Amino acid sequence: MRDPADIREAVERLASGSGAPPSEEARETVAALLAALGAGRVRAAEPGPDGWQAVAWVKSGILLAFRTGATREYVAHPAHPNPDFQGSTIRFFDRDTLPLRDTDGVAENVRIVPGGSSVRAGAYVGPGVVIMPPAFVNIGAYVDEGAMIDSHALVGSCAQVGKRVHLSAGAQLGGVLEPVGLRPVVIEDDAMIGGNTGIFEGTLVGRRAVIAPGVQLTASTSVHDLVREEIYRAREGDPLSIPEGAVVVPGARPARGEWAREHGLSLYTPVIVKYRDERTDAATALEQALR
Repeated sequence: MRDPADIREAVERLASGSGAPPSEEARETVAALLAALGAGRVRAAEPGPDGWQAVAWVKSGILLAFRTGATREYVAHPAHPNPDFQGSTIRFFDRDTLPLRDTDGVAENVRIVPGGSSVRAGAYVGPGVVIMPPAFVNIGAYVDEGAMIDSHALVGSCAQVGKRVHLSAGAQLGGVLEPVGLRPVVIEDDAMIGGNTGIFEGTLVGRRAVIAPGVQLTASTSVHDLVREEIYRAREGDPLSIPEGAVVVPGARPARGEWAREHGLSLYTPVIVKYRDERTDAATALEQALR
């Protein structure tokens, strides 16, 4: 495999070029980048001294993959235990630089349960990961070892999912490619993300946090912390962050103004009602918080 430093040099040079027709070098560089992403050798975002930051050159390389490729037809043949079964095929159309990930579940110790899940090339799926159908893991995503991606869940482009994270049914992690310097959604180790949640626009969920079903977290969301009596918001260049161990549930606060008070209106707001301690597992913490 090509060295990441070599891939980076090629990506930065090719991505800054003019609108010339795609070259064979560009296609080879894209293929090398997707292989490095799929192997976990490079990532679209990384933790550092100042917190999680996007890796701009990696995201530029993913955008180069879209520009470089040509749309082609792919044909899938659903697996069947009878090799002579003549079932219908499934057709789809995408860039030829962006096939599905070539996953060897036995060698990689990954379970992708039958039923319609897709993992795109350029996504990393660690050992012990389980993906329940139907689910989708997009390009640039990183799903670390032992994570569970449940049914109808989305891991968006470049989203970072830590070790032993449980992404429950219907949960959505938003994706982001542009601007290349924008941090993607980050879910740190041992977090529990409840069903039908939505986590978008670079939100970071800290280690061991619990997000209750139905919670929505975006750049415009204010999160009220009843324990520490603080309010967490996104700021320019600093997306929303949920503290480690926080247990977040759906809540409401009164809407401002006389008319709103007259009609008893309130606005949705997530609320931190407690923090997990080392003795409390995620399910117990959530059950106590919701009572």
